[in-house]
Amino acid sequence: MPRNEDGFTLVEMLVVAIVMAILVAVAVGFSTSARVRAGDVAAKSNINVAVPAIQAYNLDHGTFTGMTLPILQSTYSKGVQGIEIVSAGATSYCVKSTVEGRSWFKNGPSAPITTTACS
Repeated sequence: MPRNEDGFTLVEMLVVAIVMAILVAVAVGFSTSARVRAGDVAAKSNINVAVPAIQAYNLDHGTFTGMTLPILQSTYSKGVQGIEIVSAGATSYCVKSTVEGRSWFKNGPSAPITTTACS
């Protein structure tokens, strides 16, 4: 007598489960790296928004000495947020932005934005 085989076999179900597990693992990996990249972009953007205000402060005062975040926000740009002024000297400054636990620095006025702390 011929057998009626409706449904899926155990092997077919295991293959589907393994394929789904692989797809989930790949999706989680992409999601995690995307979150890190988004945080990095946000931190760099915070610094890039602050740079014109910092330059304006320098033009007005002839130095970076005395520059603080509240002064930059109240006098030059309310959009300056998410940064910390690490140091401000006569001819240079260091600002830091931390997002998602990763910090980015700009040792200004001419250095690029990097993950290396200012010296």
